Amino acid sequence: MANIKSAKKRVLVAQANEAKNKSVKSSVKTVVKKVDAAVAAGDKALAQANLREAEKELKKASTKGVLKKQTTSRKVSRLAKAVNAME
Repeated sequence: MANIKSAKKRVLVAQANEAKNKSVKSSVKTVVKKVDAAVAAGDKALAQANLREAEKELKKASTKGVLKKQTTSRKVSRLAKAVNAME
């Protein structure tokens, strides 16, 4: 552990930020899995509803700086492509 007061604070802040980022990433993964599961099950209505939720969660993660903007766009695009390919 650091001896300087500001370094100690940075360690604590970094740990707090890591916990927040981990939480946001976890929720993003959960909603993406829900969309994938609905697509695999063939339930288009559920997939579309989950896609809206996933897009919202991904954009929120991007705004908070957890995910990069391009990563968010790519994930949303791939999910939407999978949902739209359903019959």
